[in-house]
Amino acid sequence: MKKNLLFILIFYGCILQAQIIRKYSNEFLNIGAGARGLGMGGAVISNQNDVYSPMWNPAGLMGIDRDYQVAAMHAEYFESIAKYDYIAFAKPLDSKNAVFAVSIVRLGVDNILNTTQLIDSEGNIDYDKITSFSASDYAALVSFAFHPGGNQRLDLGVNAKIVYRNIGKFASGYGFGFDLGAIYHAENGVNFGGMLRDATTTVNFWTVNQKELSTIVNGQEFNPAPTDKLEITMPKLNIGASKNFDLNRDLSLLPEVGINVDFAKTAALISTDFASITPYAGAELKFQDMIFVRLGVNQFQNITDIESLKRKVSFQPSGGIGIKYRGLTLDYAITNSGISGSNFYSNFFSLKLDMGDFRN
Repeated sequence: MKKNLLFILIFYGCILQAQIIRKYSNEFLNIGAGARGLGMGGAVISNQNDVYSPMWNPAGLMGIDRDYQVAAMHAEYFESIAKYDYIAFAKPLDSKNAVFAVSIVRLGVDNILNTTQLIDSEGNIDYDKITSFSASDYAALVSFAFHPGGNQRLDLGVNAKIVYRNIGKFASGYGFGFDLGAIYHAENGVNFGGMLRDATTTVNFWTVNQKELSTIVNGQEFNPAPTDKLEITMPKLNIGASKNFDLNRDLSLLPEVGINVDFAKTAALISTDFASITPYAGAELKFQDMIFVRLGVNQFQNITDIESLKRKVSFQPSGGIGIKYRGLTLDYAITNSGISGSNFYSNFFSLKLDMGDFRN
């Protein structure tokens, strides 16, 4: 039942709306990657400086200055109904003033029951016609970061991304777009970061299989194919500032605060027809660059309780830990859906190999 309901939400939310410009399009690319950033509530726009940077701010790739890095992450949402995976590779170029990276992302719901042919044209039920399918979103990101004009205080980065989205035999779509990012390292130790997602908008072109989707029962057509086959993802802006504080010889604290801006009216704390703004915050406590403890909070929204009809603020808390040995880092994060005290939790595991630490 849960998977059937999730399929309906995915299908109708992504395809069957009449509007071309979607408020929530390609949202799987806004989740982020790496248990470090997810445990900090996404508060890494100005301080993520490794192979996971393309999903937060591609300018952070400039933190890779010695040798290549590889990474992998696996997560499961809503009692393992949805699975989210990320793999990436990043390497400094010979000039040492630029870094190149490639990332692959997948978010999918598998083994969804297909009941479109359950009832035949005369209204008879045939359970043997129930099959299963997957609804999956894929993206490939090619990233490039550099110091403009050799300015070591300023990092710039860009993602070129190709998106493929598939809903079994019913529909599939291809898209392409760009992200832009920047980080400025101030003299007082404060880092300022910004990322403009889908800077030129991301366009998805959909193809719908009318034969597989539609069914005729007693002369009436159900599940007609949508006429709109074009989907446009509008830009989103993430801005943050962070600074590292050395508490003593062994301990340091790295907090970040910032805002996320959607150029649409949403349920955010500050919402207008032009833009919606929601804050975020997170911090990482580090012991001897070996053990890490993280906390974060984001996704603040105004929601209405269905029963009492009272307005209240919802948010998504998160936390995580990490351990590093030489060039190998294992991170874990846990987040709550943040929807009216929901008990749904998501677990994230990520692994990073830094050959620069292994060889030095």
